[in-house]
Amino acid sequence: MRQQLSDTATEMFMERGFDAVRVSEIAEACGVSEKTVFNYFPTKESLVLDLGEATLGSLRTTLADPVLSPVETVLKILSGELAAITSWLTEQDDLAQAKNMLLRFGMLIRSTPSLRAYQRDMADQQAAVAAEVLARRSETSPDDPEMQIAAAALLALWPIQFQALRRHLNRVQAPEQL
Repeated sequence: MRQQLSDTATEMFMERGFDAVRVSEIAEACGVSEKTVFNYFPTKESLVLDLGEATLGSLRTTLADPVLSPVETVLKILSGELAAITSWLTEQDDLAQAKNMLLRFGMLIRSTPSLRAYQRDMADQQAAVAAEVLARRSETSPDDPEMQIAAAALLALWPIQFQALRRHLNRVQAPEQL
Protein backbone atom coordinates (compact mmCIF):
# COMPACT_ATOMS: atom_id res chain seq x y z
CA MET A 1 0.00 0.00 0.00
CA ARG A 2 2.81 2.42 0.89
CA GLN A 3 4.41 2.09 -2.54
CA GLN A 4 1.05 2.41 -4.28
CA LEU A 5 0.32 5.63 -2.41
CA SER A 6 3.73 7.07 -3.23
CA ASP A 7 3.55 6.04 -6.89
CA THR A 8 0.02 7.39 -7.32
CA ALA A 9 0.88 10.66 -5.59
CA THR A 10 4.05 11.12 -7.64
CA GLU A 11 2.18 10.48 -10.88
CA MET A 12 -0.56 12.95 -9.94
CA PHE A 13 1.97 15.58 -8.83
CA MET A 14 3.95 15.28 -12.05
CA GLU A 15 0.80 15.48 -14.14
CA ARG A 16 -0.93 18.38 -12.38
CA GLY A 17 1.67 19.98 -10.12
CA PHE A 18 2.29 19.43 -6.42
CA ASP A 19 0.10 22.24 -5.15
CA ALA A 20 -2.82 21.33 -7.42
CA VAL A 21 -3.28 17.87 -5.89
CA ARG A 22 -4.98 17.33 -2.53
CA VAL A 23 -4.13 14.37 -0.29
CA SER A 24 -7.83 13.42 -0.32
CA GLU A 25 -7.58 12.97 -4.12
CA ILE A 26 -4.62 10.63 -3.72
CA ALA A 27 -6.51 8.64 -1.10
CA GLU A 28 -9.55 8.39 -3.35
CA ALA A 29 -7.44 7.25 -6.31
CA CYS A 30 -6.00 4.46 -4.14
CA GLY A 31 -9.33 3.53 -2.59
CA VAL A 32 -8.35 4.45 0.97
CA SER A 33 -9.14 7.22 3.43
CA GLU A 34 -7.06 10.35 3.86
CA LYS A 35 -6.25 9.11 7.38
CA THR A 36 -4.74 5.95 5.87
CA VAL A 37 -2.46 8.05 3.68
CA PHE A 38 -1.24 9.94 6.75
CA ASN A 39 -0.72 6.64 8.59
CA TYR A 40 1.95 5.83 5.98
CA PHE A 41 3.25 9.35 5.30
CA PRO A 42 3.41 12.13 7.88
CA THR A 43 3.21 14.93 5.29
CA LYS A 44 2.15 15.52 1.72
CA GLU A 45 5.81 16.15 0.84
CA SER A 46 6.89 12.79 2.24
CA LEU A 47 4.59 11.08 -0.28
CA VAL A 48 6.93 12.07 -3.07
CA LEU A 49 10.25 12.30 -1.21
CA ASP A 50 10.05 8.96 0.57
CA LEU A 51 13.63 7.96 -0.31
CA GLY A 52 14.90 10.36 2.37
CA GLU A 53 13.45 8.18 5.14
CA ALA A 54 15.12 5.09 3.70
CA THR A 55 18.43 6.94 3.49
CA LEU A 56 18.02 8.03 7.11
CA GLY A 57 17.57 4.41 8.15
CA SER A 58 20.56 3.30 6.08
CA LEU A 59 22.73 5.94 7.69
CA ARG A 60 21.68 4.79 11.17
CA THR A 61 22.48 1.15 10.54
CA THR A 62 25.17 0.99 7.89
CA LEU A 63 27.27 3.94 9.08
CA ALA A 64 27.46 2.34 12.52
CA ASP A 65 29.29 -0.69 11.08
CA PRO A 66 32.92 -0.32 12.21
CA VAL A 67 34.16 -2.66 9.47
CA LEU A 68 33.61 -0.04 6.77
CA SER A 69 35.02 3.46 6.77
CA PRO A 70 32.42 6.25 6.73
CA VAL A 71 33.24 7.01 3.10
CA GLU A 72 32.92 3.33 2.10
CA THR A 73 29.61 3.20 3.93
CA VAL A 74 28.16 6.22 2.16
CA LEU A 75 29.39 4.98 -1.21
CA LYS A 76 27.68 1.65 -0.47
CA ILE A 77 24.39 3.41 0.32
CA LEU A 78 24.64 5.63 -2.76
CA SER A 79 25.48 2.63 -4.92
CA GLY A 80 22.40 0.82 -3.64
CA GLU A 81 20.18 3.80 -4.35
CA LEU A 82 21.60 4.13 -7.87
CA ALA A 83 21.16 0.38 -8.42
CA ALA A 84 17.48 0.73 -7.47
CA ILE A 85 17.05 3.53 -10.02
CA THR A 86 18.83 1.62 -12.79
CA SER A 87 16.84 -1.52 -11.93
CA TRP A 88 13.61 0.46 -12.19
CA LEU A 89 14.74 1.86 -15.56
CA THR A 90 15.56 -1.64 -16.82
CA GLU A 91 12.06 -2.86 -15.90
CA GLN A 92 10.32 -0.14 -17.94
CA ASP A 93 8.94 -0.93 -21.39
CA ASP A 94 9.89 2.46 -22.83
CA LEU A 95 13.35 3.52 -21.65
CA ALA A 96 13.15 6.99 -23.20
CA GLN A 97 9.83 7.65 -21.47
CA ALA A 98 11.20 6.34 -18.16
CA LYS A 99 14.28 8.57 -18.37
CA ASN A 100 12.04 11.53 -19.18
CA MET A 101 9.91 10.69 -16.15
CA LEU A 102 12.98 10.79 -13.88
CA LEU A 103 13.97 14.16 -15.31
CA ARG A 104 10.43 15.49 -14.79
CA PHE A 105 10.50 14.18 -11.22
CA GLY A 106 13.67 16.17 -10.56
CA MET A 107 12.08 19.24 -12.11
CA LEU A 108 9.00 18.82 -9.90
CA ILE A 109 11.20 18.90 -6.81
CA ARG A 110 13.32 21.82 -7.99
CA SER A 111 10.25 23.86 -8.97
CA THR A 112 8.20 23.29 -5.80
CA PRO A 113 9.26 25.38 -2.79
CA SER A 114 7.65 23.08 -0.20
CA LEU A 115 9.41 20.03 -1.68
CA ARG A 116 12.76 21.84 -1.68
CA ALA A 117 12.19 22.87 1.95
CA TYR A 118 11.25 19.30 2.91
CA GLN A 119 14.34 18.01 1.12
CA ARG A 120 16.55 20.49 3.04
CA ASP A 121 14.92 19.49 6.33
CA MET A 122 15.50 15.83 5.54
CA ALA A 123 19.14 16.55 4.66
CA ASP A 124 19.53 18.32 8.02
CA GLN A 125 18.08 15.27 9.79
CA GLN A 126 20.41 12.98 7.85
CA ALA A 127 23.42 15.13 8.75
CA ALA A 128 22.42 15.07 12.43
CA VAL A 129 22.09 11.27 12.37
CA ALA A 130 25.42 10.92 10.55
CA ALA A 131 27.12 13.17 13.12
CA GLU A 132 25.62 11.11 15.97
CA VAL A 133 26.78 7.82 14.48
CA LEU A 134 30.24 9.16 13.65
CA ALA A 135 30.52 10.54 17.20
CA ARG A 136 29.67 7.12 18.65
CA ARG A 137 32.27 5.51 16.40
CA SER A 138 34.97 7.94 17.54
CA GLU A 139 33.73 8.31 21.13
CA THR A 140 33.23 12.06 20.79
CA SER A 141 30.27 14.39 20.86
CA PRO A 142 27.94 14.87 17.86
CA ASP A 143 28.40 18.61 18.47
CA ASP A 144 32.15 18.28 17.89
CA PRO A 145 32.99 20.41 14.83
CA GLU A 146 34.90 17.50 13.28
CA MET A 147 31.78 15.32 13.45
CA GLN A 148 29.64 18.09 11.97
CA ILE A 149 32.11 18.69 9.14
CA ALA A 150 32.47 14.98 8.39
CA ALA A 151 28.69 14.49 8.37
CA ALA A 152 28.16 17.50 6.10
CA ALA A 153 30.87 16.28 3.71
CA LEU A 154 29.41 12.79 3.52
CA LEU A 155 25.86 14.04 2.96
CA ALA A 156 27.08 16.40 0.23
CA LEU A 157 27.58 13.32 -1.95
CA TRP A 158 23.80 12.90 -2.43
CA PRO A 159 23.18 16.10 -4.41
CA ILE A 160 26.31 15.37 -6.42
CA GLN A 161 24.98 11.92 -7.35
CA PHE A 162 21.59 13.34 -8.35
CA GLN A 163 23.20 16.11 -10.41
CA ALA A 164 25.37 13.52 -12.16
CA LEU A 165 22.34 11.31 -12.76
CA ARG A 166 20.44 14.20 -14.30
CA ARG A 167 23.42 15.15 -16.46
CA HIS A 168 24.06 11.61 -17.72
CA LEU A 169 20.51 10.32 -18.02
CA ASN A 170 20.07 11.33 -21.66
CA ARG A 171 23.66 10.55 -22.60
CA VAL A 172 23.58 6.84 -21.87
CA GLN A 173 21.87 4.22 -24.00
CA ALA A 174 21.41 1.59 -21.29
CA PRO A 175 20.63 1.93 -17.57
CA GLU A 176 23.71 -0.13 -16.64
CA GLN A 177 25.89 2.67 -18.04
CA LEU A 178 24.66 5.06 -15.36
